[in-house]
Amino acid sequence: MNFTNDKEKIAPFFWVDHDRGSASLCLDVGEYKQEIFDTRSDEGFEGGGYDWESLAIVFLEEKMPELKGIVKFDSEASMFCAYSFDKEALEKFAISFKNTCEDESTITDLFSRAELD
Repeated sequence: MNFTNDKEKIAPFFWVDHDRGSASLCLDVGEYKQEIFDTRSDEGFEGGGYDWESLAIVFLEEKMPELKGIVKFDSEASMFCAYSFDKEALEKFAISFKNTCEDESTITDLFSRAELD
């Protein structure tokens, strides 16, 4: 998978290829789309990696259910991380998730069903 031409399509998310044939989609959290998480800060959402993961799980279940179990998550407090051994599937997820994040009403609707980790 040569993602160099598509970096702008997924920014500020970034792609990492790993030695064992898997790849990750990552995001350093804290700035991008923070206002979405702020709408539920009274419930404990802070916009950290686990909150992004909760949002991505809802996205995966509702928008790309065919990738459930193929795209997995391994986030940390300061970083969102999705990974897969199927790089093509991860690329589809990456582009679609980023595009959805840019659609204010859709991402807000999805986030309304995210559960605090």
